[in-house]
Order: sequence, then structure tokens, then C-alpha cells
Amino acid sequence: MTSRLRHPLTAAGGALALTLPWVVSWATGISAGLGPTTVVSVAGLAVLGASFLLAWGAETAEKDVPRAFAIAVLAVLAVAPEYAVDALYAWQAATDPSRANLAVANMTGANRILIGLGWSGIALFSIYKATSGSRKDRAVVNREGTLRDAVKLDPSISTEILFLFLATVFAFFVPLNGGIDAIDTIVLVGLYVTYIAIIIRGDVEDHDDQIGVPRYFQAKPRSVRVPIILSLFVYSGFLIFTAVEPFAHGLESLGLQFGIPEFFMIQWIAPLASESPELIVTAYLVNKARSTAAFNALISSKLNQWTLLIGTLSVVYSISLGAYGVLPFDFKQAAEIWLTAAQSFFAIAILVNFRISVREAVTLLVLFVSQVVIEFGLIRTYPEALAEQYSIYLLLTYSIVYILLGAGLLATRRQDLRRLARLTVANIRGTSVPEPERAD
Repeated sequence: MTSRLRHPLTAAGGALALTLPWVVSWATGISAGLGPTTVVSVAGLAVLGASFLLAWGAETAEKDVPRAFAIAVLAVLAVAPEYAVDALYAWQAATDPSRANLAVANMTGANRILIGLGWSGIALFSIYKATSGSRKDRAVVNREGTLRDAVKLDPSISTEILFLFLATVFAFFVPLNGGIDAIDTIVLVGLYVTYIAIIIRGDVEDHDDQIGVPRYFQAKPRSVRVPIILSLFVYSGFLIFTAVEPFAHGLESLGLQFGIPEFFMIQWIAPLASESPELIVTAYLVNKARSTAAFNALISSKLNQWTLLIGTLSVVYSISLGAYGVLPFDFKQAAEIWLTAAQSFFAIAILVNFRISVREAVTLLVLFVSQVVIEFGLIRTYPEALAEQYSIYLLLTYSIVYILLGAGLLATRRQDLRRLARLTVANIRGTSVPEPERAD
């Protein structure tokens, strides 16, 4: 009996069982009449089950495709709900210009959550798991000094980091055009297409460290394994696409019942719900002592949101408008984009040496949480117009802080930045760069 419970198919069946209540309620139309608490519960379980199925599909796929490409597919599927929500607001903006601000707010909130909670939280969780003695993680480096333990990343992630850096630099200029336009689409989507074209050329690596469900599926013949991978991707993608939006709206309804403003809910609670599959997947990978793969997934998610998500908003808006148009937004949303770009700049400056320490993760987390808490306090304390004015000052102040911190780090890590560029060029050419010895 015990051996059956430990069988990989038992775990797969358990994850599948979590999704069935939502599938039944969605297929029968019952979900439309459920209350917010029930929707959050049923859809939340489906998102949890889908996250495990998605992670197992990506890990199994590493036997047949380059790991970076498998993780990129995982990242796109995991953040698909965010695309759906933002596309909806961009579509509605053609008839109601105020919805354009919601599209930008939702997009910037999602991007900042991914770094402020995702990157920092996964780094801290990785170090906690490694130092608690529950499982040895080769990616965690123990160093002397206060808060100096760190997660060490694989240099193969250099391509993602460099492309994210290029997208971040460009993002600072997006508000200067008065909205998201065709130039933004061409540059940002072009960066992502170029990135995919590079990583798909990589070699398939041997992975002997898989356990559980992925190991069981990888042992199957390719004729069986590939359909399993595709089924896991398609089914989990379907669940995420159908369940996350009701999950987010259910959380919004619950928040409104407690007096939380709608705009704040759209910027923070809805994106937090839509990012939940990605956060669950990466926590699962960390729990398997695969911190490097977890960070690869988070960085890949940030890259596709910071390029494809922004770049496609103007396309959706133009289609809805029936003609070419620039997705407009007000100055507050411009400040939101600058803050998001500044946070990304600081986070990249942290990762150029391919590691993130406890101290750096805590800094990311504290800066993110403090800005959100202060802004929420302003919204609840002052009239709407005055709160918005103060919020703009707050956003610009935090942007300056992030930029100064990032610039300071890059000034001391110029050699790491040059090494990052060399590694990316080597990845493109398919050659290798000798790794210098580093002191921990």
C-alpha cells in the first residue's frame, strides 16, 4: 500500500484530482453562478494542480529539447492569464480610454510582483531550504558574514539576463511617446523573437537528477513521452487560462467587500493571482533542490512579460479600434512604467554576477513591499486627486532609489557585465568561455 502511494502516478493523479471540480463546474456552466469564496476555492485548487502538471511537463521535456526552451514554454503558459487580463483591458480601451490605464497598471503590477515577491522570495526560500538541512542544494553558497549566503545561478542564463537588460533600458523610453505604439511593438517583440531563436538552437543536455513524476515519464519511449508532454502542457494551459481570471476576479470581489479600492485591486491583487502558477512552479522546483531551474523560470517569465506583454498591447488596441492606434495612458501610469523599469534595472544589476544574496533579496523585498504599503496608505488617507498626486511623487522617488542602487552595483561589477556579454555571445555562437575562479 505504501509503495502505491509513493508511485509517481499517484502524485500525478492527485494533481489531476485537484483540477476536476473546476473542470466540471466550468464545463457545466455552474462556475458563473458561484459566489466569490467558492470560486476562489475551486479555481485556486485548479491553479495549484495545473502548476504541478505544468512543472512536470517542462521537466520531462528537458530530455528532448534544450532546457532553456522548455523553461521558456513553461513561462509563457504560466503567465498566459496575465496576457488575457491585459489584452481584455487593451481591447476595452478602444471604446473606453480609461481602461488603457488599467491595462498599464495591471501590467506594471504583475512585473513588479514577479521581481519584488518572486525573485526575492524564491532566493530566500532556496537559502532557507538549503540551510535548514532538509535537502542539499548545490546552487546555494554559504558565505561568512551577515546575510551573505547566496543562490548561485548557472552562467547559461546569461542570454536571458542580457536580453532582459536590453528590454529594460528600452522601457525607460516607452512613456516618452505618449503611449505604447508600433515602435515599442517592433522592438520589444523583436527582442523576444530573437531570444527564442537563439535558445532553441541549444543542445539537449543529459539530466540525471530528475526524481518522481518527471523521471517516470522520461523513462518512457519517445513515442509515448512526447504525447504525455504535450498533454500536460495543453491541459495545464487550458486550466490556467480558464481558472486564473475567475480566481483573480473572485479575489477582487472579496477585496472590495473589505473596502479595498478597485484600482488597487486591479494593479496588485489580480496580478498576484495571475502570477500564482509561476510562483507555485518555482517553489516546487526549489523544494526539489533545483534553485537554478526555478530562477531560470522566473527570469524567463519576466523577459516575456517585459517584451511580449507590453509589445502586444498596442496590437490588441489597434485591432479593437479598427485602425492603427497608440495605447494611451496618463502621467501616473508613465511613472508606474519608469518605476517598473527601475526595479528591473536594479534586479539585473544584482544578477550580473550570477548570484543573489540574502541581503540583496531582502532589499528587493523591502523596497517592493514598502512602496505598495505606502501607496495603499495614501489611497486610504487622502481624497482621490490628492492621493494620486502624492502617489506620483512616491513612484518617482522609488524609481530614483532603484536607479541609484543599480548604478552603484554596476559600477562595482563592470567586469561581471563584460563577462555576461561574452557569455551571451558564446551562447549564440555555440562556443564556451573559460570560467574564472571566484571567491565565495
